[in-house]
Amino acid sequence: MLIEKNVTDFIDVLASASPAPGGGSVSALAGSLGAALTAMVCRLTLGNEKYSDVQAKAGSMLKQADELKNLLQKYVDEDTEAFNKVMAAYKLPKDTEEQKTDRSQAIQQAMQNAASLPLKVAEYCLTIITMAEQILRLGNANAASDAAVAGLISHAGMQGAIYNVRINLASIKDQQFVETTQAQVDAIKSQAAVQYGKLIATADKAIG
Repeated sequence: MLIEKNVTDFIDVLASASPAPGGGSVSALAGSLGAALTAMVCRLTLGNEKYSDVQAKAGSMLKQADELKNLLQKYVDEDTEAFNKVMAAYKLPKDTEEQKTDRSQAIQQAMQNAASLPLKVAEYCLTIITMAEQILRLGNANAASDAAVAGLISHAGMQGAIYNVRINLASIKDQQFVETTQAQVDAIKSQAAVQYGKLIATADKAIG
């Protein structure tokens, strides 16, 4: 599994000529790193008397951050698996009309899965951006830059995931699926613009 590799080995695999892992797995990893940093700032806030009024909030956020970290770790491998399934579908035989039909259906199903997976990554990353801004504003001031980085890297993960959704939508024939998914992408982007703006404003105020 990719997620079980050490950092150097993962980077080397990423730099190889193989098309997977690629941007989708990196986007999921970015989100997981953002969640991990958010969790760290929560832990640095918990038990600190200076932040006694936000202990319940920090505890709740910590639980959610840990859950998102673990979920996004799984998506690092699942994104590569989704890409491999698309490639496998394209390699199916197409000598007869029946084979052509089966191959086309397999490709479309694999494409839809390959679009749906990064959409979830984008949604999770949006949640982490929001959480990072909150813990930056409420949590341990000594870790303000860490919370800011959590939001920044999660925003990058969200943007990367959205590009992966869009590139797969271009090959999907089911217009209802395309329209529904695109509407979800638009909603995520709209919400992210607001939350990312808050993150930057909070970071600039807290860090200077």
